[in-house]
Amino acid sequence: MNKSILLMVIFAIAIGFVFTGCDNAAKKVENAEENVTEAKDELKDAKAEYAADMENYRRQSAEKYESNMRSIEEFKLGISKEKSQIKEEYNKQIAELEKKNMEMKKRMDEYNGESQDQWDRFKSEFNRDMDQLGTALSNLTVRNNK
Repeated sequence: MNKSILLMVIFAIAIGFVFTGCDNAAKKVENAEENVTEAKDELKDAKAEYAADMENYRRQSAEKYESNMRSIEEFKLGISKEKSQIKEEYNKQIAELEKKNMEMKKRMDEYNGESQDQWDRFKSEFNRDMDQLGTALSNLTVRNNK
């Protein structure tokens, strides 16, 4: 009799372990599914943020491009009364700045970043180059006004 009670107790404990183990595995699967869903949502949000940042930056760059073109056109009008030799020198500088401005626009239009790191590097380099172009334009117009 003692052996049968002992066997029943051992059997009950074994069944308890089996049910407890299944319950933990089910919870682990459920938690893993929740984690995957959260990760997918975070990835989706990050991609949307990246696309929005790219679009906003492209719009800002287009505005800078247009502003540069307006400055160039205003400068061209301002030098129309200059002597031909000075006018010729300014026209060479203007042509070079127009070319750089168009190259910057083309560079932005053709950029297809594949990662956030690449996009950050591109923006940094593009900002530097655009600032240099803006400075060159500013210096040219200042020299003309003197």
